[in-house]
Amino acid sequence: MSPGLGALHWNRTKLVYDAILGACVLIYIVVFMAAGRWWLSPPDDPATWEMLRIRAFGTCAFVMLTVVLAIGPLARLNRRFLPLLYNRRHFGVLTFCVAAVHGWLNIEYFVSRGQWQLLVDFVTTPANYATVEHFPYDTFGILALLVMFLMAATSHDFWLHRLSPPAWKALHMAVYVAYAMLVLHVALGVMQTHRSALIPVLPGLAAAAVAALHLIAGWRERALDRGLRPREDGWIAVGPAFGIPDGGARIVAAPGGERIAVFRDGQRLGAITNLCAHQNGPLGEGRIIDGCVTCPWHGFQYRLEDGTAPPPYADKVATYRVRINGGAVEVDPTPLAPGTRVALADLRQPADRSSA
Repeated sequence: MSPGLGALHWNRTKLVYDAILGACVLIYIVVFMAAGRWWLSPPDDPATWEMLRIRAFGTCAFVMLTVVLAIGPLARLNRRFLPLLYNRRHFGVLTFCVAAVHGWLNIEYFVSRGQWQLLVDFVTTPANYATVEHFPYDTFGILALLVMFLMAATSHDFWLHRLSPPAWKALHMAVYVAYAMLVLHVALGVMQTHRSALIPVLPGLAAAAVAALHLIAGWRERALDRGLRPREDGWIAVGPAFGIPDGGARIVAAPGGERIAVFRDGQRLGAITNLCAHQNGPLGEGRIIDGCVTCPWHGFQYRLEDGTAPPPYADKVATYRVRINGGAVEVDPTPLAPGTRVALADLRQPADRSSA
């Protein structure tokens, strides 16, 4: 976090994350070009280094975007993938940079040969769009790159606050449009230069895998989204107190579908909204660190007793009343104003039906 949207300082975890990303990109480029030059090219007609680097950066960007889109559902299916969510925006911005290099190398290729007008005519000729054999697949690549640029340019928290988290989130959902266009860009481009049916099928399989992960994650959460039926007095049964992991949460949904994260901090229980004020991240998938609920996406923190970020930050989220009834945890599904202080339920005290 950064008060006043100031510059963020890289901590060790961020440095390691970014260093691993950079190393993986470098290794991929080197291996791809080496394999394409010495192992996969026909001996009598080896691929040029110029063409190999264009393809290396292009395929690398596609693989990176596939991984970016898979991180979300993977983290929901298995908490071991949560570390990948940390600084996922860095991953996305680096993906755009790699894609931009691919685009620039393509432009350089045509300009250096005096064929720039040929490319322009190819993309702007309407008749080409009526056939698969001559379809200007570069159009999809250009549009995808523009969408990725828009997301990379608005990745800073300045735009998040200017647009509001819901609007910012809706804007960045365009990444799926960019991905669909990249699948078409890669598939059509390969079909026009290679006869093997396997190569254009690979982007389709990657897209199918991403879609399957999202469907599986959504299917597993369908029961939660329906919400729980409140008791006669309006409170929702959460479950046994010690069924909630220490330092973790159980997520329940109010009848309207609003998700509530009920946390246990040792012998204390409290509840806040499941939506982080930063990017609507899933607070209930995070942990209590240094006494604060910590969002697994970018590390934003909130005190459990009032939903307020520790000084000097001023972010606030809604809180909920919690009580113990016969050893079971119950939560009032009516949200309190962000930053409202509530008394935490104490497991050491005799259980009763009074609101906490």
